[in-house]
Amino acid sequence: MSAAVKLQGDVSAAELRAMARESRDSRQCRRLLALAAVAEGRSRSEAAALGGMDRQTLPDWVRRFNAEGAAGLLDRKLGGRPSKLTAGQKTELAAIAKAGPDRKETGLVRWRRVDLKAVIEDRFGVVYNERSVSRLLHELGFSHISARPYHPAQKAAVLEDFKKTSRAR
Repeated sequence: MSAAVKLQGDVSAAELRAMARESRDSRQCRRLLALAAVAEGRSRSEAAALGGMDRQTLPDWVRRFNAEGAAGLLDRKLGGRPSKLTAGQKTELAAIAKAGPDRKETGLVRWRRVDLKAVIEDRFGVVYNERSVSRLLHELGFSHISARPYHPAQKAAVLEDFKKTSRAR
């Protein structure tokens, strides 16, 4: 015989169903409905079936609800691998990318992923893949497509001479 699942005493099945109606997360909604079934006194198997989960998973969700409330029933983001660059290094990289390359020093007109990959490796000693440089730049708020505002050898006075204008009538 399975042990009874103990739900917080201050929450009724009707309140849990109301929380489920207000929820915008379908998984949280299902979990709340399963807990509502527990609050009504249904068996663990029945309540788990209503929530679309295994009978052995239900007590874990009950514990999280008892500890954290309805917010505990939301899926948590997985940690993943930590970034290779620190926050300070990312800020410095954003400043480098925003300033653009020094044409006299590097011979470049604009940054490419390959160039930034080399800058990251030289400056911070961290090796990134080109695709990861794109992801990193996107995280820093940069777009992969940026128009060059003007040609480096362009002269404003020459542009005025070549502007197309209509003749006066």
